[in-house]
Amino acid sequence: MLFVLLLLLALLGMPLFAVIALGAMIAFHSEGLNLSLVAMEFQRIGELPVLVALPLFTFAGVLLSYSKTPERLVDLTRSLFGWMPGGLAILGLGLFALMTAFTGASGITVVALGSLMLPALLKAGYPEQFSLGLVTAGSSMGVLFAPSLPLILYAVIAQQVAPGQGIRIEELFLAGVLPGLLMLVLMAGWAMRVRARLPAEQTPRPPIGASLRDAVWELPLPFVVLGGIYGGYLLVVEAAVVTAAWVLLTLVAIRRDIQWRRVPLVVTESMVLVGAILVVLGVSMASTNIMVDTQVPQKLFDAVEPWITSKWQFLLMINLLLLVVGMMLDIFAALVIMGPLILPIALAFGVDPVHLGIIFLANLQIGYCTPPVGINLFLASHRFNKDILVIYRSTLPFLAWLLVSLLIITWWPALSLWLPGRL
Repeated sequence: MLFVLLLLLALLGMPLFAVIALGAMIAFHSEGLNLSLVAMEFQRIGELPVLVALPLFTFAGVLLSYSKTPERLVDLTRSLFGWMPGGLAILGLGLFALMTAFTGASGITVVALGSLMLPALLKAGYPEQFSLGLVTAGSSMGVLFAPSLPLILYAVIAQQVAPGQGIRIEELFLAGVLPGLLMLVLMAGWAMRVRARLPAEQTPRPPIGASLRDAVWELPLPFVVLGGIYGGYLLVVEAAVVTAAWVLLTLVAIRRDIQWRRVPLVVTESMVLVGAILVVLGVSMASTNIMVDTQVPQKLFDAVEPWITSKWQFLLMINLLLLVVGMMLDIFAALVIMGPLILPIALAFGVDPVHLGIIFLANLQIGYCTPPVGINLFLASHRFNKDILVIYRSTLPFLAWLLVSLLIITWWPALSLWLPGRL
């Protein structure tokens, strides 16, 4: 009855954090617990060191999206790899992944980078339907790559729900590398096949030397930050500080892409996003604690165990569930709602929590561009002024390759676990 009430309130437009908070407060009250315990969860998540990285990475990502960095990277991509079959499309996928990894928001990538890549693809001779699909589906890439905010958030949730598992954010950063590359390779292969059937590009490419000089301040950033994390030279929080300082110094002080008087506006926008995540996370942690205390995950496990005979069957059901959830909810909301419920059950079925995290995020990433209500579909329809059915059709080939990669990620745990095993 409580679940139905909360679902109805959510459908009527009640904010998600308020729905979760109300459910937690009702559950705490029914168990005779003090409601102030709900508020205390905010103090507890504030004590998690890894959360310091969230506002810093978000600030750097929003600052990048407001600068001319996407334009410079597109020009550099065309000058270096425009000669390759499908080179512009392939490097476009790489840029999408990089932008989404640093901003943590696929929607920003669609609007900021997609607006630059779509005209470039069309000018290079790619069909409009293919170009729309590449931009829409490609903008979801990057969720599995460091320093993706969803990866950090999953680590925080997993550490709270399963503290005995010793899950580290560095493990998740490494675990996402090969599955993320698999997705990019499959989509890039499709792009090369499409380009091979088209006439050669006639548009002159920008000079390599000029493009390299224009992007000289952006190029070192991924190598410094990701190399520092993967090489063990930087902790996640330290990498976030380096990223924010580098972006602020180069884009505002040196390049002057963004005027100093606009920086407070960028800070405000990025902190509003972070605040929304933390509010939902705080009330979700309270909801998680009361569910654990009342053994809700154990009861769910007892209910589904007679119907599921192996962990592979369980993972198949989780994939179907998360694909639907990814269509309906923002990735951050889906993580904090579904993570505490699914993780204990997955552990009971013998699923590695790191492998589960990659499966979890891969599903939610695909949900961004899955008809009928994937958020990227509507953003692309609005931004490019195209009918939503046109966007649906354009993304279907890319969606098929993403689903193939999801099956490989699910049924081949070593793809996710080999690199963390070397840590």
